[in-house]
Amino acid sequence: MKRNDERVASRDRATRREWAGLALLVLPMLMISTDLTVLFFALPTLSADLDPTATQALWIVHVYGFLIAGFLVTMGRLGDRLGPRRLLLTGSAVFAALCAVAAFSVSAEMLIALRALLGIAGATLMPSLFSLLRVMFRDDRQRRLAIAIMFSAFSVGGAIGPLLGGMLLEFFWWGSVFLVNVPSMLLFLLLGGKLLPERRERSQAGLDATSVALSVTGILAMVYGLQELAAGQETGTGSVWPNLAIVAGGILVLTVFVRRQRRLTNPLFDLSLLANRRMAVSLVTLLIVGVGVVGMFYLFTQHLQWVIGLSPLRAGLWTLPFVAVNISGALLAPVLTARIPAATVVAGGLAVAALGAALVVVTGTGAPLPLLVAAISVTGLGHGAAIALVSDLIISSAPAGQTGSAAAAQEVSGELGTALGVAAGGAIGMVVYRTSLSGTLPPELPQTAARSATSTIHQGLATAEQFSAQSPALLSAVRDAVAHGLQAYAGVSTILAALAAALVTAILVTAKHEPTRTRVDSPAASVPDHDAR
Repeated sequence: MKRNDERVASRDRATRREWAGLALLVLPMLMISTDLTVLFFALPTLSADLDPTATQALWIVHVYGFLIAGFLVTMGRLGDRLGPRRLLLTGSAVFAALCAVAAFSVSAEMLIALRALLGIAGATLMPSLFSLLRVMFRDDRQRRLAIAIMFSAFSVGGAIGPLLGGMLLEFFWWGSVFLVNVPSMLLFLLLGGKLLPERRERSQAGLDATSVALSVTGILAMVYGLQELAAGQETGTGSVWPNLAIVAGGILVLTVFVRRQRRLTNPLFDLSLLANRRMAVSLVTLLIVGVGVVGMFYLFTQHLQWVIGLSPLRAGLWTLPFVAVNISGALLAPVLTARIPAATVVAGGLAVAALGAALVVVTGTGAPLPLLVAAISVTGLGHGAAIALVSDLIISSAPAGQTGSAAAAQEVSGELGTALGVAAGGAIGMVVYRTSLSGTLPPELPQTAARSATSTIHQGLATAEQFSAQSPALLSAVRDAVAHGLQAYAGVSTILAALAAALVTAILVTAKHEPTRTRVDSPAASVPDHDAR
């Protein structure tokens, strides 16, 4: 019996072809994440050429991410119907073509439209990528390592996006930030058909057009409303109520979407997937941790510029330690599962993330920058270890024919967690800023200047510069107030990460819902899978 198990395990292990396919899959993952941030430094140069309005400039940057989030559920379902490899190769070809056209945009309106189409094409890639990992890596530990590598590629892409944009603009025009994607996508298309397998299992049901419209509208409304809430808190522009109404409208539309899925014989998203406790807990964990860690990291980037006074480029370099240990945690986690159940490693990683956030609270507002970076990097280590395995728990829990939908649910949960984290971080940081600054304003400051300083952080810094001779203590008070915002939200992050750790421990570790060693295609896993070359 033991010898038979060893033969089965050997047959399940990936060959050089699968690992070469994984290396190839890194290309679209890097492209997706890099395009989310590559325009950060390119926007001023681009604006000088296309002359967009302030609103158009925001849409150029953000519409790509909005449309990715909105179409994830639809594309995950489409991948289950057509096959993830076919959808991935088709989406990559469309993405490359759109990048080539976007590089030569002649107006802001044209670029916004092309960025929106790039978002729709990008939404085809992520669910297909993770769905293929399920086909290529049937051994638990190998699959976890593969997912960790993909997770790391996404982190690297997001981190190098602004730096890549800055370097390209040193030598080329702004369109180069789009053209840089084309060669890698051509290579991917050339080799993808040879190295990537196709999944044999298919969903034969068609797409319900009403469900597609509901899912896209609901997710778009929620992500857009949350990001606008965060932007409004940061700049002090506009009212919060319209954006709250947009978020509420999105929730209402998604409620209608869920009710429709329950009535349909062939739903766009099969809600029975959520009956699996391992998947449901993993999705909730993604959402909770996203709110905590993303919100804290968002305020940390502001802290580097507004409190420490670093340029955007130097601030970006100081975030690299967080990214590096985040990747290290993701790559370490699969190694630990050789001796420790995956759910236990997830719970431990979340506990480490909570510890790191608590260290940010303890370091206080006057901590040296290296100490603050070290503290927040502890959170990055735990976050990387936990989330890489959470992705595996989601993908391996789904039936083989629905891994695209499971991957889409994973990405939607992550997108909502990110949007909520930025919104909550901005809102709480601003409340703490105003409260803290109101109690420390220099008495010699005129009332009009005091009101201006407490309205937004931007106004606070501008007022401090304007009254530097009359009230030199104002700048220190503004910076302390910003630092207090980060410290306060780090406390929120601590609670959320600890809550997620407790949830995983109670439902997946203590209750033994996640077996220590089970192949994804074994009867015990109840998710038969077959490799189709």
